[in-house]
Amino acid sequence: MPFEFGLRMRIPLIAQIGADRRDSDDVALQKVILISVVLASAVAAALWSLVYIAVGAWAAGAIPATYSILSVANTALLGSFRRYQVYRFTQLTLILLLPWLMMISLGGFHNSSAVILWSTLCPLGALIVHDLRAASRWFCVFLLLLAGGAFLQSPGGSASLPPSMVTIFYILNIGCVLSVVFAMLYYFVDKKNVFQAKSEMLLLNILPVEISNILKGEHRTIADQYDDASILFADVVEFTPLARSMSPTELVGLLDEVFVCFDLLVEKYQLEKIKTIGDCYMVVAGVPRPRADHAHALARLALDMQACVDKREFCGRRLTFRIGMNSGPVVAGIIGRKKFIYDLWGDAVNMASRMESHGQSQAIQITHATYELIKDDFICETRGSIDVKGSGEMEIWHIMSERPSGLKHLPGMAA
Repeated sequence: MPFEFGLRMRIPLIAQIGADRRDSDDVALQKVILISVVLASAVAAALWSLVYIAVGAWAAGAIPATYSILSVANTALLGSFRRYQVYRFTQLTLILLLPWLMMISLGGFHNSSAVILWSTLCPLGALIVHDLRAASRWFCVFLLLLAGGAFLQSPGGSASLPPSMVTIFYILNIGCVLSVVFAMLYYFVDKKNVFQAKSEMLLLNILPVEISNILKGEHRTIADQYDDASILFADVVEFTPLARSMSPTELVGLLDEVFVCFDLLVEKYQLEKIKTIGDCYMVVAGVPRPRADHAHALARLALDMQACVDKREFCGRRLTFRIGMNSGPVVAGIIGRKKFIYDLWGDAVNMASRMESHGQSQAIQITHATYELIKDDFICETRGSIDVKGSGEMEIWHIMSERPSGLKHLPGMAA
């Protein structure tokens, strides 16, 4: 959903003037803040104008009235032509110059009740609605005007305001300017926090939190050795014929439905999903958070994945999976600088993949290494030996179920 569309239910309709679906989140936020500040200032300027005219300061009253008229007209032009850069420049110029002119017309800093404070909205606003370099330039111009005002001020100005009126305008100018600045910064920080939270959530959906924290603070290759881990691969049986019988959109929808189910189970057991490759799903236990029960947790996940697939249809189709597991040392980390992923390397990973590719439909096939870790707590059925490429004959087992609590940890209970 485009940012400005999402804001429509939370901001006044008038603040959506100039919104464009092509805008990035940052530009949309800048427009909302600038237009809101401009129109709020236009209302304040109109009130200031009436008060100054009422006490006989016609020249000083004409300046805020001019600002109100020009700002409203400029905002209407933005709504029609959507030339945001032009609008931003002209409004920052008006905000900078017109309060300074009011100060000069009223006779200086004190007689104008420091009305030039309104000009500070220009460089402060530019920090939010422009960039740092532009904001610095606007601030330098403000300092020049501030210094120039000291030489141009006259004892009386166009009108002498009563002392009580000067005091009241001091309160209004200081209070209103600070209120506008606070509201502008509050809204900006609040929306930036929302953006930050979304970015953080996206990052954590890609990387483990420990790795995410490292990357945010350091720029280095991440590669860590884990001596005790278990790896699982799950793959759809007869996927190629299935893919030929479905449109690409239907196929992606089916895999998404399956993998969302698996993702919930991974989250349930606090494991780490590594990646999906086509129809293959890869999970690890014991990385990047070491845990003594890594093989047990992954075996429970495998049984739940098997049950999830057995009891339901996905996009109206019944699926079967091969699941392979192995345990042993791995290296985990991130390589490269673009489109990186957290990945695993090592013989233990390769053997887990072999267990899946050499497995049978609807079976959870494990190596001797995994069997030794879980045999007292899970019912495992020996399946003899298979010839594994690169490793020769290997004895394998299938996990059938978890043992009832009363039969766990009793030696010699393996099937």
